[in-house]
Amino acid sequence: MKLAIASDHAGYALKEELKKAFPMHEFVDFGTHSEDSMDYPDSGFPAAKAVADGSCELGILICGSGIGMSITANKVPGIRAALCSITDVARLSRMHNNANVLVLAGRFTATAYAIEIAKAWLETPFEGGRHEQRLDKIHQGERK
Repeated sequence: MKLAIASDHAGYALKEELKKAFPMHEFVDFGTHSEDSMDYPDSGFPAAKAVADGSCELGILICGSGIGMSITANKVPGIRAALCSITDVARLSRMHNNANVLVLAGRFTATAYAIEIAKAWLETPFEGGRHEQRLDKIHQGERK
């Protein structure tokens, strides 16, 4: 699977560990490429746009709290970014919301647990059914 991945300086180390933990996936890394201070929209917007335009199937974004990247990604039409701090929420974000971007809090999520969250998220399919009509309503709202 081709995945967009991006972080700010606070999520850089976790981003690098996630890439190592999932060698079976192809990562398109939108930065940042160091722990030097930077602004999360500079890497978050291009990564979210790559998911929205289909050049990447899904995305993973990381910043200190996860909030900035969540806000950034969800400004891109077609993106359903979910800030997940536990595996059950990660699964539900895929099953019920068909989240196409996972957001993690680099300063508040241990690396080993972030890998578990990402694994659960990547392996969980969308259930469709009654959830599909809810997503249709979200997308109708985007077009207004």
